[in-house]
Amino acid sequence: MSASDPKAAAAAIAPLEGSARVLGTIALSAATFMNVLDTSIANVSLPAISGDLGVSPTQGTWVITSFGVANAIAVPLTGFLTQRFGQVRLFMASVLLFVLSSWLCGMAPNMTTLIAFRALQGFVAGPMIPLSQTLLLSSYPRAKAGLAMAMWSITTLVAPVMGPLLGGWITDNISWPWIFFINVPVGLLAATVTWSIYRKRETATRKVPIDAIGLGLLVAWVGSLQLMLDKGKELDWFHSGQIVALAVVAVVGFALFLAWELTEKHPVVDLSLFRRRNFWSGALATSVGYGLFFGNVVILPLWLQQFMGYTATSAGMVLAPVGLFAIVLSPVVGLTVGRVDPRIYATLSFVVFAIVVGMRARFTTQTDFETIMIPTLIQGIAMAFFFIPLVTITLSGLPPDRIPAASGLSNFARITAGAMGTSISTTLWENRAALHHAQLAEAVNPASPAANATLSMFGSAGFSPEQALAQINRLADQQSFMLATADLFYASAVLFVLLIPIIWIAKPAKGGAGSDAAAGAH
Repeated sequence: MSASDPKAAAAAIAPLEGSARVLGTIALSAATFMNVLDTSIANVSLPAISGDLGVSPTQGTWVITSFGVANAIAVPLTGFLTQRFGQVRLFMASVLLFVLSSWLCGMAPNMTTLIAFRALQGFVAGPMIPLSQTLLLSSYPRAKAGLAMAMWSITTLVAPVMGPLLGGWITDNISWPWIFFINVPVGLLAATVTWSIYRKRETATRKVPIDAIGLGLLVAWVGSLQLMLDKGKELDWFHSGQIVALAVVAVVGFALFLAWELTEKHPVVDLSLFRRRNFWSGALATSVGYGLFFGNVVILPLWLQQFMGYTATSAGMVLAPVGLFAIVLSPVVGLTVGRVDPRIYATLSFVVFAIVVGMRARFTTQTDFETIMIPTLIQGIAMAFFFIPLVTITLSGLPPDRIPAASGLSNFARITAGAMGTSISTTLWENRAALHHAQLAEAVNPASPAANATLSMFGSAGFSPEQALAQINRLADQQSFMLATADLFYASAVLFVLLIPIIWIAKPAKGGAGSDAAAGAH
């Protein structure tokens, strides 16, 4: 499902030396950084994008989910395309098409066009991350493979930190299209350096069969499910014929996909991996955990900007500290995961995640900037102990020839869960806010002393009765979304704790293949 085995590639091609290795590492890291950055850079810019293009913030989340779904669907094609066109040519095509689609995103005149270009951007980005890992490993001697992957992992941790901060600054000080335009010079420079160094290190190509029917069914059920989740609230869920049709396509498509893939000689997704206890428990914990994490990362800046008066820059600053502990602790986790039971590390991650969202659930409309930032700082600890141990569990015990397929399948599940987590979180957020608003509105009646006192206060300040009621409604909106945000955070804390037993279903994992492929989890 993904690129060829990184170890095999490294063994087949002599390592680079001197300045070529340094420049190659920088170029590959820059391309990876650009790719991962785009998974989070739009988060804090959603209110600005939505307002500029005339849609609701909930509809604006399609900018995130379209990228994630298309990226997940592209992952299974990486192995096929690598063998058909070669690692270097495919990587170059991925980078250059990513640059083109980024420019198109910045030029999009409306939300429909932007979503289409974001989907294209996510799709062409599919091969970039696994191939950057493979090319980087081929650049280093086997003894320094750990160093190469540590540097690669740090890049993928810094990018999500910089995304909200950079996106917020650009949105406030320039304009939101530039969150996409900045990819153009970075991508062109990375492509130029990569081609100059790696063009003579191309891998052999051969014609291989592709499971076109399996891929088509995959696109059908994943796309239908995501559309159903994204448009459900807007169309009043199953009262809409369109939503019912999407649900039917998703269910039937998924059933046909399972039946086809289990009998196909060259399946696009190797479902037989789910027979392995460590694989399904690790992949399930990773996917649900990542979906919860990503959903919360989208909701927090939306709440801060819409109801707490934060600018895009200040909302990005709240999210930025998440990488501090992650960058410091990740190399330690990578070096020790072979000696410490990774289930212990993963348990620590989910406990810290639960504590963090539990702290956020206690926020109020009076909570200050520093208090909001503290849980984000602590969350970096959870991130450091999340990816590497869970991938070690997921891939442990697998023969080397099955690791690429297993890594690709777990990546597909994780990326899809992240996109769905965004849709589900925003839908639940608005539903809970509507419920709380209705409950608060019941208290505003002629028999309520508090309501009468508030109306009198606004009246004495010169507000008309209609203006006074509008002010009360605005306060009710702020409080209802605050309560809805707390509901989501509390529910997330419970779910993080419930994921811990799933980790312990797995057998003890002993480093090895899993730690080698850990970077692929990002």
